[in-house]
Amino acid sequence: MAAGRDLCLEHLRCREVLAQSIKQLTEVSCGSTRTHSWCRWGGMLAENALHIYTDGSSLPAPRRGGIGIRFLLIDSQGREEITDSKHPGYKGATNNQMELQASIEALEEARDLGLAISVSKIVVHTDSQYVVDNVNQAIFTWPRQRWATRAGKPVLNVDLWKRLVRAIKNAGRRVDFEWVQGHSKDLHNRAVDKMAKGSAKSPLEPALAVVSVRKKWTAETVSIGSVRMLGQRLSIRVITCEFLHQQKLWKLKYEVISKASPFFGKVDIVFATDLLADGHSYFVRVNEDTANPRIARVFRELTDPDGTPRSRSIKGGGGRRLSLA
Repeated sequence: MAAGRDLCLEHLRCREVLAQSIKQLTEVSCGSTRTHSWCRWGGMLAENALHIYTDGSSLPAPRRGGIGIRFLLIDSQGREEITDSKHPGYKGATNNQMELQASIEALEEARDLGLAISVSKIVVHTDSQYVVDNVNQAIFTWPRQRWATRAGKPVLNVDLWKRLVRAIKNAGRRVDFEWVQGHSKDLHNRAVDKMAKGSAKSPLEPALAVVSVRKKWTAETVSIGSVRMLGQRLSIRVITCEFLHQQKLWKLKYEVISKASPFFGKVDIVFATDLLADGHSYFVRVNEDTANPRIARVFRELTDPDGTPRSRSIKGGGGRRLSLA
């Protein structure tokens, strides 16, 4: 508890220092009309901009995540003002969730402290291709497609994407995202990477999503698309289940336990309209679209976790029950 209070107090002190820095920089830059281009470690920093470096990290056993944020301003004399913003980590977080959360927290903090008052735009530098490649889709495309990809596959982390879009719109300035190679010679990227790992080691915040988890039997790791959807029947064991509120679907991580299947032992992701409980095994038929994997039919539950056969019904989302054939 004491460590948690110390980290929260440190975060508040960082915000106070950051607010004072921007006040001083605004006073200096308001009397100057000079603009500059700055080259750092092979990358050109945009003129008259608030530069934000962000990173997200996720550590295993137990799963937890963290974020790192650095604000960078250049005054009229060409001096860099750097302030790091430290945050506690999150329980059960994935790397993609933390990359999104880092960008959200950074933009919200920049708005709350008025950091972009004296600049024309904000540039978020991140090594997450997940964020850079999809931010425009989150703004313009996915909402019109009911938060599904062109293939019809549900978009994950919808709540975080919505928060990021809202933070961009509320930033008060144009917001650009620029990709920087991870673990490169960019000192700012390396700094936020270190902060994110440190944040993950102090997971004081609750999980961003509710996910039920069971230990897998196979030695394989999850590989998206490793189980081809050919309309085949499979025996599977559910490892994790998460309800996607926006799409009203269950996201299931599963392992194939059909010994006769060429995919035996593979771990993949599939979506279902009804809940298949984690730790339970089922005999199912899948669809014929690997780009949008779905469970087309559940024939029966094979066993309870203790090996007791069950074959009547499964309770589904929203209190609905799925009859088994």
